[in-house]
Parts: sequence; C-alpha cells; structure tokens
Amino acid sequence: MPLDMTGLFEILNRAVPAATLVFVVSSMIAMGLGLKLREIIAPFKNLRLVTTSLLANFLVVPAGAVAITLVLRLDEPLGVGLLLLGVAAGAPFLPKLAQIARGNLAFAVALMVLLMVITVGYLPLVLPLLLPGVSVNPAKIASSLILLMLLPLAVALGLNAKWPTVAARAKPLFDRLSSLGLMLVVLLLIVVNFNKVVSVFGTGAILAGLLFIAFGYAVGWAAGGPGADKRVVLGLGTAQRNIAAALVVGGQSFTDPTVVVMVVVVAIASLVILLPLSRFWPKVVSRQKSPHEGVMHDLNGRYGLPGRSLTAPDPPPHPLRRRWRTARRRAPRGVCGA
Repeated sequence: MPLDMTGLFEILNRAVPAATLVFVVSSMIAMGLGLKLREIIAPFKNLRLVTTSLLANFLVVPAGAVAITLVLRLDEPLGVGLLLLGVAAGAPFLPKLAQIARGNLAFAVALMVLLMVITVGYLPLVLPLLLPGVSVNPAKIASSLILLMLLPLAVALGLNAKWPTVAARAKPLFDRLSSLGLMLVVLLLIVVNFNKVVSVFGTGAILAGLLFIAFGYAVGWAAGGPGADKRVVLGLGTAQRNIAAALVVGGQSFTDPTVVVMVVVVAIASLVILLPLSRFWPKVVSRQKSPHEGVMHDLNGRYGLPGRSLTAPDPPPHPLRRRWRTARRRAPRGVCGA
C-alpha cells in the first residue's frame, strides 16, 4: 500500500509542538533540580552585567536587524520577520545550550527568565512604533511563559530545596529527556519546514539569518564581561531569540506567510549553528588553558595546587614537625643540628 506522504507530514507537523513541550518542561525541571534559588538570584546583583544584557538584547540586536535588512535590501515580509526576532528576546533553549557549553548555568536561567518577562511588556510597546498597525497580545505570550517555564522551574526549585537527595537522583533523568527533546525539535523543524527553507533561496533570507545570528553572538560575547563562563552564556542568549513570541506576533498580525517563514528559517539556522558551537566551545577553552595548568603561582612566587587558594594561610604542620621545630628553638646552639 503506498505511503500517504500527506498524512505522514501532518503527523510530523503535529509532533513539533509536542517535542517542544517535552523539551521545554523537562529542561526547566532539570535546571531547577540542579540549582538553588539564591544561585539564580545572585547574577541580578551584578548591575553592570544586567544592564549590558538588556541593552544588547533590546537595543543593539533590534538595531542590527534593521541594519541587516537595509544593507541586504530584503523584501518587506522578510525584513519584518527578522525585526520580530530582533525585538523578541529570551529563548527557552538557552539553559540547555549553556549546559552543553559548560557556561554559568545559574546566569543562563536568570537571563532567560529576565529576558522573557521583559519581552512580554516590551513587544506591545515597541512593535506598534516600528511597525504601525501591529497588535500584540501579551497575555498569550505570558501564559506560555508561566505555564511551561516558570511553573516547572519553581516546582523543581522547591523540590531541590526540601528534598535535595531526591532532586539529585531525578536530575539525570530529566537531563536525558531534555537532550532527547532538543534533538527531536531540531530534526522535526528541519524535516517539516524543509520546503519553506528551500523557498527562500535566492532572496537573501538565509544570508540575513546567518549574519543576524553571528551579530547577536558577537554583541552578547562583548557585553558579557571578563568571565568566559558568562560571556558564552550571554553570547548564546543574545543570538538565540524567542521564537515562540515572534511566531505568535507574526501569525496574528500579518497575512503574508513569508513573515512566519522568515522566523522559522532563522530559528532552524540558529539551532543548527549554536548547538554544535555549544559542544565545540568547551574544547576551545581547554586548548587555551596553560600547559602548566597543574601548578599556579602568585606575584610573590609561591606555588599552589589547583583548587587551593593562593591567598589562604598554609595548613598547619604535622604534629611531629611541630615538636621538632619546638625542640630546635629550645635546644642550646650546636644541638639538634642548629
């Protein structure tokens, strides 16, 4: 019996939101089971990092989207799709990508929540100014944020605070589940939207998406400060945009399907690029470390072992050594080898 390709395509199309749901919820639970609330709140105390993160995501990246549209002379629907991505920050994929890249996981979760919450109020204010006639329903964006992300994260944090042993045992399961969900989302997005990707060849949309992703990562990296673990997180968080919010606005406010196609194309490109980059990043960091990583020294020339603070006092000597030193001090000159 011949295979009904239309029916198979419909099944795969419906599987995309299911796989996304599994990934997002399991990822939030896994992050909550491995972190404490104070660890997530701690990055907010760094006002410089918070300020640069907000400026990078809500000012520089939207300006970059407009500049790329003008330089490449994109068709209006493609430019609108790119602009929607520029103003929609806070990707649910960020904590998982940060975990793969061995970045600062607490900062990744804090950044994701901060950007998502601000996006809910930012889109209704800014988009009508940039695109007259656009209406944004913040309730629809906020509902997915609360139900699919904040609620599972809060439950997992509470479980980890009350029963840390149970949380430690359950975390590997949700880590594996979120990894499987991420791979399914990437694979299904490519298969289901393959024709849409092909349809934009020759329009400059793919080049614009690649430039947009590279620009976002560079801006986030530069704004991340001196710490490499925070730099890679902010780079990933700035390059990976809030696809769900952009799709909601694009589907509700525009009749031209090319707007949504542009959002989908950039979403696929960002995952295809940033996922391997996250896996490759720890290898780059390890190669850049000193070959004499096992020995550290301070300005006074003292040496210490990894993990031991060079400013901490020396450990107390062995009891036998203390007795020998006491005997040397009390003995007359010429005794005990003095």
